[in-house]
Amino acid sequence: MNIDTANIRFDEKGLIPAVVQDASTGEVLTVAYMNEESFKKSAGTGETWFYSRSRQELWHKGATSGNTQKIVDMTLDCDGDSLVVRVKPAGPACHTGERSCFNEKVYESDDKAVGTQILSVLESLIAERDEERPEGAYTTYLFEEGVDKILKKVGEESAEVIIAAKNRDKEELKWETADLLYHTLVLLREQKLPLADVMGVLEERHNRPK
Repeated sequence: MNIDTANIRFDEKGLIPAVVQDASTGEVLTVAYMNEESFKKSAGTGETWFYSRSRQELWHKGATSGNTQKIVDMTLDCDGDSLVVRVKPAGPACHTGERSCFNEKVYESDDKAVGTQILSVLESLIAERDEERPEGAYTTYLFEEGVDKILKKVGEESAEVIIAAKNRDKEELKWETADLLYHTLVLLREQKLPLADVMGVLEERHNRPK
């Protein structure tokens, strides 16, 4: 495959920083470096390859851990000297086992905007509950009761959302919608359907020619 790197401005060491971002949530997962060879491997294979500055060698993300990153797209900035790589992660991005390498908050304003990344965090927690089944956890109860119980809860919460909206009760609507989203995520887990696939459908619809 002929991959054009003419517009990429690699630094004096032949590297370019790559900001890796979850394509579904927008969450920044990690920052790594690519050289020309790893960039071409990434574009050619559809999975992230980086250049290790400490080991001075190429490495394929997830080669040993299985936590690969399927590339959705790679975008060059206006100066041509940095990349944003949007991916669908198959597991944690950080070597510590955390979903993202960015976990130590050093500043937060009083205006706390809640982003869609909370859905991804909740999806991961639900997956953990499914795997470990801790005693006494409500999510464990749902999985052990099975799909019929989960579907019943999704139906109940959908009805509660409708009632709250019909009553013009914004406070109740807020809570009932949160309950519906949670139970929908449990259902997706039970059906082995990643949230990223659902978000991908929304993105595809959004990007259709108007």
